[in-house]
Amino acid sequence: MGDFPANGLSKSLLENGIKLGRFKTGTPARILKDSIDFSKMERQDTAEEPLSFSYFSEPKILDKDYPCWLTRTTKETHDIIKRYLMFSPLYGDVKLIESVGPRYCPSIEDKVVKFNKDSHQLFIEPEGRKTKEYYINGLSTSLPYEAQIQMVRSVPGLENAIIVRPAYAVEYDFAYPDQLQHSLESKIIEGLFFAGQINGTSGYEEAAGQGLVAGINAALKIRGEAPFVPSRAESYIGVLIDDLIIKGTNEPYRLLTSRAEYRLLLRHDNAHLRLAKYGYKYGLIPKDFYEKVLKLEKSIDEEIERLKNVKIKPNNAINDILVEKGTTPIKNGMSLYEILKRPQVLYSDIKDFDTKNIQDKELLEQVEIAIKYGGYIKRMMEDVERMKNLEKEKIPKNIDYKEVPNLAFEAVEKLSKVRPESIGQAMRIPGITPADIMNLTMYLKTK
Repeated sequence: MGDFPANGLSKSLLENGIKLGRFKTGTPARILKDSIDFSKMERQDTAEEPLSFSYFSEPKILDKDYPCWLTRTTKETHDIIKRYLMFSPLYGDVKLIESVGPRYCPSIEDKVVKFNKDSHQLFIEPEGRKTKEYYINGLSTSLPYEAQIQMVRSVPGLENAIIVRPAYAVEYDFAYPDQLQHSLESKIIEGLFFAGQINGTSGYEEAAGQGLVAGINAALKIRGEAPFVPSRAESYIGVLIDDLIIKGTNEPYRLLTSRAEYRLLLRHDNAHLRLAKYGYKYGLIPKDFYEKVLKLEKSIDEEIERLKNVKIKPNNAINDILVEKGTTPIKNGMSLYEILKRPQVLYSDIKDFDTKNIQDKELLEQVEIAIKYGGYIKRMMEDVERMKNLEKEKIPKNIDYKEVPNLAFEAVEKLSKVRPESIGQAMRIPGITPADIMNLTMYLKTK
């Protein structure tokens, strides 16, 4: 878009001892709504169920006036891309961009070159209520503007599309995140916090999460209070920051659920139950929000205990339902709690046998999850406690790893670079073996 690069910032960081790397990213073209033929596309509406992000607003049916639309690239699209590939800064005769891009959102050139497919799906998405710009999700490119016009107009529904803003690719500097503390404060320059794409992540949710944590910790630093460091067991932001600092990244980092070893605990339905206490502690949420969460927590525990005491005697009505659901009938008296532990049975199947019908949908969801996954959650919590104990085993900041007897050269190198704060963190560094941890632990005990 003709914006100038911020070269002076990188120069200043380098002069102050911050190591920088180079990544690339890109974006698709934006097109004018009035030039799109939606009749040739498949409509993608929002959910029918009432939704909201938090207790601050009542759940509501989302607006149907702004749907997304599904279409696909064609053989003609791919032929145009191949014809212009020589002009690509990524694939051309003269490579202008050699750095690594985001693995999980490749450019259309990447997809055509690397995947042998006849077409790729594209989502045509409105940019907002007050703009006529539509975003072509899946058609990120760095090809010349004349190629983009041909490419876009080869897609069903976009034959007469007008490009409002062309697609482009950029290369950018990032600061290696192992130079940070878990509070996101620089290890090199006290009081300087790094958050967002500069830490080697994507520029979306990952950047927003870091900004939140860095903002909290910048305020706590000024107050002289201990930093806020969410753990891997209580938030995805904790997983993200720990991964960046302990493991580093050699490509734009995206936070996937598979990166979390405690993902059964980190569910979308219990974010408020996990994190509201911090929001309230740091003045980010009002008292009534927090009280609502505390009330929900109490209600969950009370309902689980109550269901343990609601006993059902064997009878045709309950056994017919159980058989229909594909599970064995009961021969002796059993509590609703025990029946709900069966994966085939939902509360809605047996609610008529309850002395008090649970009406609150959120409460019911939490109760069912707690009962059905109770054994797995208990086992995971035991793992969390073991890891907490390892996190309590602190490593002195001034330790010289070369002095640790029998420590492998690779371990000395990696531990000296990352400077973990605890044995738990040291265990998560790639390449550190159980033998390295044992030698380090023994050394710390002698000191």
